[in-house]
Amino acid sequence: MRIFRSIFLPSIIITLLVGFWYSSDFKTIAAGVAIFLFGMYFLERGFNAFTGGLLEKLLAATTDKLWKSIGFGVVSTTVMQSSSLVSVISISFISAGLIGLSAGIGIIFGANLGTTTGAWLVAAFGMKVKISAYAMPMLVFGLIFTFQKSKQMRGLGYILTGLGFLFLGIHFMKEGFEAFKDQIHLAEYAVPGLKGLLIYTLIGMAATVVMQSSHATMVLIITALSLGHVTYENAIALAIGANIGTTITAIIGSLSSNYQGKQLAGAHLVFNFVTAAIAIVGIHVIISFVDYISVFVGIGAEDYTLKLAVFHTVFNLIGVVVMTPFVGLLVKFLEKTITPKKHEETEPYFLNDAVLDFPDTLLQAVRKEIIHLYDNTALLFINGLHMETSMLAKGKNLKWEIRSDQKIVEYDFDERYRTKVKPLFAAIIEFVGKGQGEIPVERQSQLFELRLACLKLSESIKAVDGLRSNMTEYFASDNEIIRQEYNQMRIHIASAIKEMNKMENAIGNENKIISSLAKVRGKIKKYKKKTNDRLDKLIRRGEIDPYTATSILNDRTFTIDAVKGLLDVGKILYSTRDMELENMEEMLSLGDKQLNGEIGTVG
Repeated sequence: MRIFRSIFLPSIIITLLVGFWYSSDFKTIAAGVAIFLFGMYFLERGFNAFTGGLLEKLLAATTDKLWKSIGFGVVSTTVMQSSSLVSVISISFISAGLIGLSAGIGIIFGANLGTTTGAWLVAAFGMKVKISAYAMPMLVFGLIFTFQKSKQMRGLGYILTGLGFLFLGIHFMKEGFEAFKDQIHLAEYAVPGLKGLLIYTLIGMAATVVMQSSHATMVLIITALSLGHVTYENAIALAIGANIGTTITAIIGSLSSNYQGKQLAGAHLVFNFVTAAIAIVGIHVIISFVDYISVFVGIGAEDYTLKLAVFHTVFNLIGVVVMTPFVGLLVKFLEKTITPKKHEETEPYFLNDAVLDFPDTLLQAVRKEIIHLYDNTALLFINGLHMETSMLAKGKNLKWEIRSDQKIVEYDFDERYRTKVKPLFAAIIEFVGKGQGEIPVERQSQLFELRLACLKLSESIKAVDGLRSNMTEYFASDNEIIRQEYNQMRIHIASAIKEMNKMENAIGNENKIISSLAKVRGKIKKYKKKTNDRLDKLIRRGEIDPYTATSILNDRTFTIDAVKGLLDVGKILYSTRDMELENMEEMLSLGDKQLNGEIGTVG
């Protein structure tokens, strides 16, 4: 990026200034490109208004199989007319853990195929109809809608405005090229053969890098071709270069994402380069095939704009057909070459700036990161209270496992908290603060709930921290009664963790989740009542002294607080039901200072 700013950008500006000085018609072409790109910006902003909720549901239904992912990429790009936008959205989804790498690659493949519909629309409609007549009404109605309060109406307004600018940009490009040919005919600089193929491929790639839109480059190519400024052969090379250049947008979009987003950008780069290489090597075969198809569908031999659209579709389709069988190998290659940073398990998995533009994705990313935080916290509790994770395995009797294993586990609770848990707390709170400025007001209550989950986890950690000192002293005591009391505390905390794990695996099954919450809540209520009665009897019998009974009661309170904190976290993360009113009031009253203060109390 530094090289772009220091060398590439000044070069572009100087080139444009020279062009403006040399020809007023060049200004018209450049203005047409600028207006077209401005339209793409409005179009992307409009579609962003509709990416929440529905898009996530569509992803869940269409990414379980590779062919569905490819279909999703084709349809979404056809609708949005921007493979770059679909690529950036896909990177944000994979960064948030909503889709896997294989599904993301399928979407990228489909997006490359879907972007060919834009070339068809421009070649068949844009070059043969005075589309500026359609642009004006779209701009008028679009701007009216953008001032409405409804998010959907504003989104529709941006889409109409974007389409209006797109059409207007095409009109100016066409007008500029028509006038420009009176001064200089670019076709005179055509380069035939392999040399021309390579040169114009590089030019197409550079143009797309500058404009950050292969769609804009294709419109420019088709416009120039329709007016005879470039030869059909050179236009094909420019189209191949445009496909390579569009990967730069995905790479830039991945810079703010995690390693998974970078893997997907790498897949995009590999696919486009392989497709371009196939097109260059087999250019004569593909052109002959395009001629055959053109005759078959009734495209005239001299209708080069439509034949270019056919070529664009064919060579992208070839890329999809060739690369699809190798997706598994591509996934393995990318996972081997682009790996997570060392010690990344202690850092956020899902929080990155790539998800900030998509509210539902942002919420999902924060929720998944809190689950990551909970996993680290659960291990902190298990080892800190002298248990092994194997005790929680399915099919094992938790009570028997805990009562039969009285070994002291050497474990630095404070160090584990400082290195594995506290950094995640801080990162989540910081990201939530950043997300509040990006997420719509109507969704901010959900973000506050997730922040409340962090607070509840910190309360559980404080409780376990208060419990563990006496636990270490008493749970292996020679006094059977005292040992049983502290084993009960371990059993209740471990049972809560085990039910939390069940809830994580039952997401979407509200009945199972509510059943797990009720089960733990019922057990802890019985435990509180029975402990009071049992300790009274033990004191009266003289089996324990009042000092020890007081320690047990205090530690029982810590146990109950720890379990209740976990239950609240489970309800926020896994249950779809609304929070109770009192919890909402508590949540909204929390300030950043209080939250940060709570997090810093352990260790």
